[in-house]
Amino acid sequence: MTSPNKDISKVLWNDDPIRNGYQSDEQYHEHIIEQYKLYVEMADRISSRRDIANTFFLTLNGLVLGSAGLLIEKSFSLSQKWALIFPLAVLLLQCFFWNRLINSFKQLNGVKFYIVGELETRLPASPYRKAEWETLLKEGKDRKVYWPLTHVEAKIPWIFGSAYLIAVIILCLST
Repeated sequence: MTSPNKDISKVLWNDDPIRNGYQSDEQYHEHIIEQYKLYVEMADRISSRRDIANTFFLTLNGLVLGSAGLLIEKSFSLSQKWALIFPLAVLLLQCFFWNRLINSFKQLNGVKFYIVGELETRLPASPYRKAEWETLLKEGKDRKVYWPLTHVEAKIPWIFGSAYLIAVIILCLST
């Protein structure tokens, strides 16, 4: 991940561990490992929350599409086509906020994994930043190697929003 703040190591690390009350370097490194584990867990929880939010919005949109299909099947007629404006606005706002939520999770997790990488500078190995992200996944810059999930999932709300807009336009133009 590219650095959200090149000076993060200046604010991440506290003063010399011995002056911070650590009795030994070993105790200091044990605490780094514990903080590392905790931070990786927190980043994983953000991913789980993102998955739950996406499931909610996919279910909501599935219900909307299913309801629309049911209305069409039952030959529902719309005498006042302008009445579609309010539901369309609600659906488009829902898609907009879904997209913003995805981007927010992307930013939050990106920062968390950047900090995980910084913590790895004090550990014997760097599995996330150097091995996985920078070396194997090429920082998500090459789609042939890896296309980050958030790049894909951020397009889904726009697809639903576009489909709703097109459907309303077709309904309004039909006789």
